Amino acid sequence: MPLVADRRNRGAAVEAAARQHLLQAGLREVAANASYRFGELDLVMLDGAALVFVEVRYRRDARFGGGAGSVDVHKRRKLVQAALAFLASHRQYAQAACRFDVIEADGDPQAPRLHWLRDAFRADDV
Repeated sequence: MPLVADRRNRGAAVEAAARQHLLQAGLREVAANASYRFGELDLVMLDGAALVFVEVRYRRDARFGGGAGSVDVHKRRKLVQAALAFLASHRQYAQAACRFDVIEADGDPQAPRLHWLRDAFRADDV
């Protein structure tokens, strides 16, 4: 059980750092940890008029592969399905342009190095 709690705490710290990074870049938060049958959306942000679905991926050490590499086609499909569910339940964003970003994080979870990949994949790519 402590391993699960530790992993959750680490994930929460990394997501908080990613959220802060995006807020400082001028994005506005819409939702966090929006959970659906298909999966969870880590962060949903507004970048101007565009709705951005952000997947945050942490690796303790980037030498073993960055977090974006773990967002495979299966994960992308789940994210697209979750985004569609989000849009269905938040009709005010039905006409918004949407994109999928990934934030890779590594190092100390309390102060991670972040790499923001804008428009990391498209819904029609999956």
